[in-house]
Amino acid sequence: MSLTDILSSSDIAAALRDCQAPDSFSPKKFFQISGMSKKSSSQLKEIFRILDNDQSGFIEEDELKYFLQRFEYGARVLTTSETKTFLAAADHDGDGKIGAEEFQEMVQS
Repeated sequence: MSLTDILSSSDIAAALRDCQAPDSFSPKKFFQISGMSKKSSSQLKEIFRILDNDQSGFIEEDELKYFLQRFEYGARVLTTSETKTFLAAADHDGDGKIGAEEFQEMVQS
């Protein structure tokens, strides 16, 4: 399964356009524009599984850096500041990585 099986290509493109400039990425805004915030729990679990590149059950800082590239090959890499802000916003238990439940909470809040 791919992200375009769950999210529309046009919504993904719009979300990527919105954060093209370095340090312009806002997770909440990206989730809204891409349509992720309107998806069911099971769809969000599938999105998480796709984004969890190494299938560890967590999205770590290294994976977050390439978050946008999971949506479109050639998209920009998140800046260090964006990556750290994204991680801090979702990592509720402070373990330095984002679990499936933390991801779902962030997307749906």
